[in-house]
Amino acid sequence: MSENDKKAEIDPQSTAVTWPTATKATTKKALRGELLAARAALSPDDVRAAAEPLARQALRLPELAGAATVAAYVSIGREPGTRVLLDSLRERNVRVLLPVLMADNDLEWGEYEGADALVRAGRGLLEPAGPGLGADAVLEADAVLLPGLAVDAHGMRLGRGGGSYDRVLARLGAAGARPALVVLLYTHEVVGQVPTEPHDHRVDAAVTPTGVRRFEESVRDRPWG
Repeated sequence: MSENDKKAEIDPQSTAVTWPTATKATTKKALRGELLAARAALSPDDVRAAAEPLARQALRLPELAGAATVAAYVSIGREPGTRVLLDSLRERNVRVLLPVLMADNDLEWGEYEGADALVRAGRGLLEPAGPGLGADAVLEADAVLLPGLAVDAHGMRLGRGGGSYDRVLARLGAAGARPALVVLLYTHEVVGQVPTEPHDHRVDAAVTPTGVRRFEESVRDRPWG
C-alpha cells in the first residue's frame, strides 16, 4: 500500500483518528486493488485475531446496543471477521438478518439462526438456510452493518464495486428508512479520501479492531438520492 494510504492512527482512549493525506487522482479501481492486496497479505491468524476486538468495538455502539433488528453479513476470506459479532448479537436476543445474493445481484434477507444454519452459496458466500424474507426485510433493521474496503474522513465508504449494497441503500432511502449505517474494516482501511460517485452515501460510523470513528455529517441527516 502506498504511503498516502498508510494506517490511520487511533488513540484507544479517545478513538480519535489522524487521517493520512490521500491523492485525489486515485481511482476506485486502483484503490480497491491496493486494499485487496493488503488483505491478501494477512494470515488466517491475523484475521482471527482481529475478530474479537472488532466485535467488542462494535458492541460499544449505542445503535447496536439498543437495536432489536440488525442487518449484517457473514465475513469470508480475509474480510474483517464478523462471526463473533453475529453470535454476540444473537446472544443478546437481537434479530440478525443476513443477505442472500439473488441472480440479479440484488440482496434479499434471511434470519441468522447460528453457524450451523449457514449454507455455502455462489461466490464463496455463506447464507442462512432458512426461508427468504424478501428484499424489503432490511427496512426493519435498526442498524445495517456494511462490508467495505475503506472509508474516508467524510464517512464515504468504498465497496467492492458489485453494486449489491448500493441497491440496499437506495431501497432504504426510497422507503424513508434511516437505520444506522456502520462499516466494518481493518484499521489501515480508514483513509483520507476515497473517490466518490453521485450514488455513493456516507455512513454513520466505521468500526475497526482498534476503535470507532463517527462522522460529523451523518447519512441520516442528509437527503437521499
